[in-house]
Amino acid sequence: MKILVLGSGAREHAMVRSLRTDPNVTDLHVAPGNAGIALDATTHPIDLTDPAAPTALAQSLGVDLVVVGPEGPLVIGAADRLRAAGFAVFGPDAAAAHLEGSKAFAKEIMASAGVPTAIAHVCETLAEVEIACDDFGAPYVVKDDGLAAGKGVVVTSVRAEAIEHARACLSRPGARVVIEEYLDGPEVSLFCLSDGVSVVPLQPAQDFKRVGEGDLGPNTGGMGAYSPLPWAPEGLVADVVARVVQPTVDELRRRGTPFVGLVYAGLALTSRGLRVIEFNARFGDPETQVVLALLRTPLAHVLYAAATGGLRDLEDLRWHPGAAVTVVIAAENYPVNPVTGAEITGLERVDDIDDAYVLHAGTARSSTGALVSAGGRVLTVVGLGDDLAAARERVYAAARCVEMPGAHYRSDIALAAERGEVIVP
Repeated sequence: MKILVLGSGAREHAMVRSLRTDPNVTDLHVAPGNAGIALDATTHPIDLTDPAAPTALAQSLGVDLVVVGPEGPLVIGAADRLRAAGFAVFGPDAAAAHLEGSKAFAKEIMASAGVPTAIAHVCETLAEVEIACDDFGAPYVVKDDGLAAGKGVVVTSVRAEAIEHARACLSRPGARVVIEEYLDGPEVSLFCLSDGVSVVPLQPAQDFKRVGEGDLGPNTGGMGAYSPLPWAPEGLVADVVARVVQPTVDELRRRGTPFVGLVYAGLALTSRGLRVIEFNARFGDPETQVVLALLRTPLAHVLYAAATGGLRDLEDLRWHPGAAVTVVIAAENYPVNPVTGAEITGLERVDDIDDAYVLHAGTARSSTGALVSAGGRVLTVVGLGDDLAAARERVYAAARCVEMPGAHYRSDIALAAERGEVIVP
């Protein structure tokens, strides 16, 4: 099978790492990729903001499957064009990807499907924002309605900060913001494959959005994750499929926009029960890095089944019995104004650590061939072990090998779970 993966982050590098070990994959291409992905697959420098570019590349390569990594190409219709050209595509059409592209639309779908979620107000003016904030009270939850690379949400107890974030979001023509009630309890990320009819869940994970230790500081695209969740209630995955993901997929199909690809349900286990925080229309980053690290079923087979309507006949997924932890190494000043161009060294020392490896995100080669930072989240380090303690030990041993001026990462990823301190209300 010849496969084309679209994207350039650690999520795509995790996919590539899984796909290249699949005996059914004969040829692996990534567009545009990054410096690390280029070591594992053939990369192609295309512009993913052009919805026609992936189709042209897929046609020139003659691929059997296209896997769309990031949300941007999905929302602008890259999958629509690929399907119209006759390709099997893992990733929803633009209409279905609106589930991520608009939080207001996601709320509408959940209301129609009876999916439990936070009470919310959709606001188009600052006056409406102020009324909604006063209705809910602190902590204030303010979400940009559109795509914001994981950084469009502000949760704060300071009303002025909430209003200012809303003001920034509304500065764009036609923009809206969503003001929600605050949801207590631990958060869970659950990925589910969908072929438009059937749903197959993967293993749940938990990610860490805040930049600082102890969940302090601004939101980021994600600073780390772990899987499985030893504290998760029994039957959680089946409950989420039955009450959240399957009804959502059914509602989208009823509307004539079947969802083919990956439904990412961001959930809170609150004192009032399960609630949906958000939906994404693709694999999440950094959760993908731990979920795929534990998946034993060949990935190409799974993705192709979803892309071609074959999930009903898919055998049960097989998983490694241990745990995985991933830690993001970020550039100086990330997430506010990351410094790029810093030289990265020490990666070869990670090879000496069993069950640990590095995935590239924001990396490039300098004019001299040196590996340098080219984004805010630069590398993702993954560690595996029999349990979270062993996985954490390996991932941090590997992270300490990496040298980059100004680099920073959180040292508390999965720590509370390892200590048994995560409490479900």
